[in-house]
Amino acid sequence: MWIIAEVAQAHDGSLGAAHAYIDAIAKAGADAVKFQTHIASAESTRREPWRVKFSLQDATRFDYWQRTGFSEEQWAGLRRHAVERGLRFLSSPFSLEAAELLQRVGVSAWKIASGETSHAALFDFVAGSGLPVLVSTGMSPLAEIDRMVARLRGRVADLTLLQCTTAYPCPSEKIGLNLLAEFRARYGVKVGLSDHSGSIYAGLAAVALGAEALEVHVTFSRECFGPDVPASLTTRELAQLVEGARAIGTMLAHPVDKDALAGEAAPARAIFQKSVVARVPLAAGSVLREADLALKKPGTGLGPERIPGLIGRRLKRALAADEAISEADLLAPVEVGA
Repeated sequence: MWIIAEVAQAHDGSLGAAHAYIDAIAKAGADAVKFQTHIASAESTRREPWRVKFSLQDATRFDYWQRTGFSEEQWAGLRRHAVERGLRFLSSPFSLEAAELLQRVGVSAWKIASGETSHAALFDFVAGSGLPVLVSTGMSPLAEIDRMVARLRGRVADLTLLQCTTAYPCPSEKIGLNLLAEFRARYGVKVGLSDHSGSIYAGLAAVALGAEALEVHVTFSRECFGPDVPASLTTRELAQLVEGARAIGTMLAHPVDKDALAGEAAPARAIFQKSVVARVPLAAGSVLREADLALKKPGTGLGPERIPGLIGRRLKRALAADEAISEADLLAPVEVGA
């Protein structure tokens, strides 16, 4: 299972901020850093509508893509930095030209955004690379996912489908954790979650359900600029997610034998469990009644399950209050009241 920290456009076109995100993500312990590669002229017309009109300096979304894009040399520098910090480097291409650029730069895997699932030429391109492919499914009905998987089957050896809900932030009732098992059964591929909830909970739940990949947006602060901030984790929260996911992964990877665990706990049983003791002082020859017995620590004597069989037994010797009763203290059973 690997955790992908998505910077997307959180750098807002600042190369320095993009490099700073790489350092923060590496420090948080994630496995991969992911950006988005937008080449405005290859991807959009000037009529592309805003999803959310958040920028005061960009008249159009085309202008935004143009302003926040990097050169091939800058992408190569980001990739080198990520590798130096022990991170896999990914960036989602939003055009064939972007995919060709990223192939020259070098990516560890292809991440295809949910808006591209009908882009057959892009899938043909990435399928020919021999690299793992991860696909978000946020905007796709099952029929479209069926066609996409059929196109890649036999051509991509390592395919992961990411359940994703196109809502920013995504409420808990729309996360769709049930689809992890459904995708696994329907397609026979790896599954994961591309999470836009803005909290660590959905990601941890996905890991507990066996997700092989988890993608989350990151931001330095919830006061930062950008459209994805409400759906992002802070880098501090990313570190918490990583810690929790690693712990869950360890639990899942180590099934335990209950009887073996109980055997390991044997020394503690004597401390935490109880033995049958005399509730009050009892004379030799007394016939035990339920009212004469109590359960108290330590558990080194007869256990609670023995009480029904002790009622009606006669004592060989006198017992002080709180003294444990043993088989050696008892004569053969007699009828109570005899």
